[in-house]
Amino acid sequence: MALAVTTEGNRDILGRWVGDGGEGAKYWLQVLTEIKNRGVEDVLMLVCDELKHLPDSVGAVWPETVVQTCIVHLMRNSFRYAARQDWDKISRALKPVYQAATVSEAEERFLEFGEEWGRKYPAIVRLWENAWAEFVPFLQFDREIRRIVCTTNAIESVNARIRKAVRARRHFPTEQAALKCVYLAVMALDPRARAGPDGPNDGKAPSTPSKSPSTAGSPQPPVLACNDGVLGQTQRRARQGAHATDRVDCGPSGTGLAL
Repeated sequence: MALAVTTEGNRDILGRWVGDGGEGAKYWLQVLTEIKNRGVEDVLMLVCDELKHLPDSVGAVWPETVVQTCIVHLMRNSFRYAARQDWDKISRALKPVYQAATVSEAEERFLEFGEEWGRKYPAIVRLWENAWAEFVPFLQFDREIRRIVCTTNAIESVNARIRKAVRARRHFPTEQAALKCVYLAVMALDPRARAGPDGPNDGKAPSTPSKSPSTAGSPQPPVLACNDGVLGQTQRRARQGAHATDRVDCGPSGTGLAL
């Protein structure tokens, strides 16, 4: 799922795709190229939950885009390598790293974390070292902006609503039926959406105001968030059926919903 936030503070769901289990560089390049061909000319920042091969694909489509990994997912993945009784201690030890005022301060705090926990949990240290290039970009912003760009919470809240709709139906005869369920759940997020010539809200995803600060002046590229959540569940529940191939064209502002 891809969700964009414009500098005017509007959110638009750009698309949702059903994966085939392999999310390599070729797959992400295809998804991002489709988004670009549908009208998104540039992206200021892309926030994702440690999706492998995505940063390289982003650089091929939008060379100037900054890739930011989700801090919540990074912390969650860190706990996988630690014993349950150490989770609170590790969380407190890593907090100064992602709350550092500058990149250099974050590096110092991370060195201290490595000295304290590196011998017991070397996998956590390697995890953060491998993700460091995508971890530090948000540190260049003010703390108010960091809260917005350091997580994929915007998508997670949408996924929660979709999961509720999927669980209420449990089984789907085809993949297309599952996608229709997801589409209706997304459209229900905005009660103001009205039917148009092409369906609810003219076939486009509803735009809702975001809490992100607006930028004065000429229009700027949107911030894009990517997540690979709920459709994997709906695909497993659906029987074999036709893949959804229809796409709703989006305008120059990069709005629109892929079905």
